[in-house]
Amino acid sequence: MATEKNIEHLGIDTVRVLSADAVQKANSGHPGTPMALAPMAHVLWTQYMRYNPKNPDWANRDRFILSAGHACMLQYSFLYLTGYDLSMDDIKNFRQLHSKTAGHPEHGLCPGIEVTTGPLGQGFANGVGFAIAQKHLAARYNKPGYDVFDYHVYAICSDGDLMEGVASEAASLAGHLQLGNMIYLYDDNHISIEGDTDITFNEDVAARFRAYGWHVQEVADGNDIEAISIAVRNARAEVSKPSLIKVRTQIAYGSPNKANTAGAHGSPLGADEVKLVKQFFGFDPEKSFDVSDDVLKYYRAAGAKGAPMEEEWNKLYAKYKAEFPELAAELELAGKEELPEGWDANLPVFKPEDGKIATRVASGKALNAVADKLPHLIGGAADLAPSTDTLLKKYESFTVEHRAGRNFHFGIREHAMGSALNGMALTKGVIPYGATFLIFSEYMRPPIRLAAIMKIRPIFVYTHDSIGLGEDGTTHQPVEQLASLRSIPNVTIIRPADANESVQAWRTAIAHKGGPVVLVFTRQGLPVIDQDKYAKADNVAKGAYVLSDSDGEPQVILMATGSEVSLIMQAQEQLKAEGINARVVSMPSWELFEKQSAEYKASVFPKNIRKRLAVEAASPMGWHKYVTDEGDVIGMTTFGESAPADQLFKEFGFTVDNVVARAKALL
Repeated sequence: MATEKNIEHLGIDTVRVLSADAVQKANSGHPGTPMALAPMAHVLWTQYMRYNPKNPDWANRDRFILSAGHACMLQYSFLYLTGYDLSMDDIKNFRQLHSKTAGHPEHGLCPGIEVTTGPLGQGFANGVGFAIAQKHLAARYNKPGYDVFDYHVYAICSDGDLMEGVASEAASLAGHLQLGNMIYLYDDNHISIEGDTDITFNEDVAARFRAYGWHVQEVADGNDIEAISIAVRNARAEVSKPSLIKVRTQIAYGSPNKANTAGAHGSPLGADEVKLVKQFFGFDPEKSFDVSDDVLKYYRAAGAKGAPMEEEWNKLYAKYKAEFPELAAELELAGKEELPEGWDANLPVFKPEDGKIATRVASGKALNAVADKLPHLIGGAADLAPSTDTLLKKYESFTVEHRAGRNFHFGIREHAMGSALNGMALTKGVIPYGATFLIFSEYMRPPIRLAAIMKIRPIFVYTHDSIGLGEDGTTHQPVEQLASLRSIPNVTIIRPADANESVQAWRTAIAHKGGPVVLVFTRQGLPVIDQDKYAKADNVAKGAYVLSDSDGEPQVILMATGSEVSLIMQAQEQLKAEGINARVVSMPSWELFEKQSAEYKASVFPKNIRKRLAVEAASPMGWHKYVTDEGDVIGMTTFGESAPADQLFKEFGFTVDNVVARAKALL
């Protein structure tokens, strides 16, 4: 046991003890991993990472991602020590109600947290999105002598991250794109909750990542800060490949009885063991949350190096702005998440005489109509751009050779696509979208949920939205997905009824703030609703609106989304012929409707009209809120079948005759 230590080792050991103290006080958390990772985090925060604690949002800062989010006391310790707006009281309040120091890192809650992590593999894949965004911004805005964007993306990941499938997809994508701005340190501690990782995980990780096209190094001792530093330096020199540094660590290093055990992974060490840890590192076992003045001064000095770095960058940017005023203005507008004037001036308008148009096709036309005015709008699909109609036709693809490209090819990697979109969305200056079939939204549930938690605005585009996709059958026909997505707080789902509603859906999604938007489009053609005869499609922004009203007091309200709206309009005509007054409500977005005033909602659904029928080719779950106890729902309570769409709609009751019969039954 050492008694005299230089300031570096004293600082590292302070982080270890501080982490153990915080977990012990909370009586909850993961002490062992931050104790093991303190040396590698120390190297990053003191030697390599470019950051300014006084301005955590500096545009050219390096990004740090703790993909092993359970080790968050490591990150909180360094944020506090280097001078971010995080106090010792916040450290002591770890995992408590309304604390900045949540049980896993949360973006927007604690300064310096770039992305919300914890679900393993997500942070790893988010980093790929961050790296893509940096390459794109650099290609668009950097000029000779003006490296406005040249930051790196650093991450610490764990065995658990690398076991999750999303990390494999993301690593493959990063290697293919040669994202040399990524430097990941892999905590190879051989321990998971159930015990030694040998029970499940004995692959050659280094060989696997070399096969992905990564630059791989190995450090034999996680306490060897010089070896870690050399590895990071080598990684920074490798600009054509993402880097993985495999560091062999010892979980709960310094704990006499729990080091190298699963018991140190997800539970406090125990008060007696924490005292032994302090004795091992030469700390007073009776003191808690003890940070010496020398250690605090040392780390604060490391953090203070960022202010002059940012000042130099500000001077560079001022010269850049003078020489390239248009690019600077574009960049600053995007950085404020504002849209250029007239961005939506060229949106298409469709007429009934245009014939039937699939909403996915109208979506593609809307997307291309705004592309010129929104240079920061980039995206693509999971190998489905032709099917989802998400190609920006005038623009090139993002590739190794052409980083300024705006069409992104994610490959058949929906898991990674969703997570990468979140990393892109967290980069000011980028509005990202990604597309696949609605059924495969299931592969993207974790990143959709995390986007909602972080209140960021990736746009998730889903087509082939119902049994209307036809012959592909039950495996591809979404039934429960709309209800499932609607159940996620802070997600806005828009399922438009026709081509014009699709245009307005994009208009709403691009202008939306505070959470992700899910756009849901049809494969099959739908009639264009006459806007000269019926309500305007810009009512999509209200979530629900009276599309067509009866001449007299409505006896029944028919409501629907998407392809079923044209169906209930036909039913309205037949009911009218039989002397029954029906109101038709198009309801593309429940979430947007719920944000409207009580008066507006009552104007769409008057309380005295209790006979209501909802029609949607999906699970009826949730519709009962709107149809009331005197209403009914025509939905899908089974999976579909493999057959042409028109046969399926008839088979499952999505016909004019059935809608009319069910409406009359209510009366």
